[in-house]
Amino acid sequence: MFIPTIEQQGTAEQKEKWLASAYSEEMKGTYAQTEMGHGTFLRGLETTATYDPKTKKFILNSPTLTSIKYWPAALGKTTNHCVVVAQLYTRGACHGIHTFMLQTRSLEDHSVLPGIEVGVIGNKFGFGTNDNGYLKITNVRIPRDNMLMRYSKVLEDGTYIKPKNSKVSYGVMVYIRSLIVKQAFSALAEACVISIRYSAVRRQSETFPGGIEPQILDYQTQQYRLFPLLATAYALYFAGNYMSTAYSEGSQKIEKGQLEELPQLHALSAGLKAFTSYAASAGVEVCRICCGGHGYSHASGLPKIYVSIVPACTYEGENTVMMLQVARYLMKCYKDKQQGSKLPGFVSYIAEIPEKSSCMDEHLSFNCLVKAYKHRAARLIEAAAKHMQSLIQSGSPAHEAWNKSSVQLLWAANAHCHLFCVQNFVENIERSSGDSKTNEVLKAVCQLYGVRGILENLGEFIQ
Repeated sequence: MFIPTIEQQGTAEQKEKWLASAYSEEMKGTYAQTEMGHGTFLRGLETTATYDPKTKKFILNSPTLTSIKYWPAALGKTTNHCVVVAQLYTRGACHGIHTFMLQTRSLEDHSVLPGIEVGVIGNKFGFGTNDNGYLKITNVRIPRDNMLMRYSKVLEDGTYIKPKNSKVSYGVMVYIRSLIVKQAFSALAEACVISIRYSAVRRQSETFPGGIEPQILDYQTQQYRLFPLLATAYALYFAGNYMSTAYSEGSQKIEKGQLEELPQLHALSAGLKAFTSYAASAGVEVCRICCGGHGYSHASGLPKIYVSIVPACTYEGENTVMMLQVARYLMKCYKDKQQGSKLPGFVSYIAEIPEKSSCMDEHLSFNCLVKAYKHRAARLIEAAAKHMQSLIQSGSPAHEAWNKSSVQLLWAANAHCHLFCVQNFVENIERSSGDSKTNEVLKAVCQLYGVRGILENLGEFIQ
């Protein structure tokens, strides 16, 4: 996130000053946001950046044990700079979290600079070659223009200029989450290739006395476990492509100050980050089990894939929290619908109030699949909203009603993300220009993905 943050939040002068060195890796940077005490709850971050108008510098500090930065990649030994996320104080007031460029090591001998304490956090479940580190800052002064000031500024006299829109920082988050969706696809696809190829050559157990041991891929139970995962990998591939395109187009709109679609994109990126990373990590584990004892061997490649994708369920936002962010956006959309407002883009289905789908037939048409998923998502969103509203009407404070509705909210957010993956898969197949035989296979793969999702969540579809 080091370079993307500079690109998204730096002024033209700051980008000219830092990007060339960052690209050449003279500046080896990382992004220091997570602390010992807080990760997903950004407003709770404790690192401070206090502006001193006399010296025209910011004073950075880690005032508590829990404010120590923890987990940034390559921070322990490798990097010499980092973008630090800190609470901005100027003229005695706190203006929330902002980003600051901080040099941590000398460019001449790589020694740690005064006021900086860095180190490696120790062994982890995976990523053993990455020196994830910690950072403690004690009264380190940095120039005023080391604050990334594209959207918000601190003038020389300490006057704070707030951004025109508080959501402009979403761009970097969307970018990182789009990468995670692609990472989820890569992990699951690789695991599927390994396990399906293994299943095609591995023979085990006679089906009748004296018979040839069949390939384990011939067993229906093996197909039932692996083929839907292959279909899921395709769904994640198309979701990743969508997010990359959406980020690129969204960045251009941010440049022009067009921020209307940013909340929807931010919510979708949060949901897909959670939905795809969980699907991939769970799927890779199934692939490992399908390879029997050999799947536990590093020689299979599966353990390495597993430990590389599992942390995606927690880094850049723990998945449950990400889904609740989606749910909060969906509740806003539901409220807008109730008030007669037009809903934007993909979430417009919430206002359509689709009838219960009963059109499933032997052809498994795309229209039927999408209709069924829309009905499920819209119904769960409405159920969560009504449950929360009933609690509020009964006297519960809004925050308490939210907490007591959080399970229903998770169901709604998950259904929303699942609908997106199905509908996006369908749309990609329908506009495909490939040869007819390939398209027929992809159509079957898409149908398999949709049907398997129904079977795994049958209760939500038949209610």
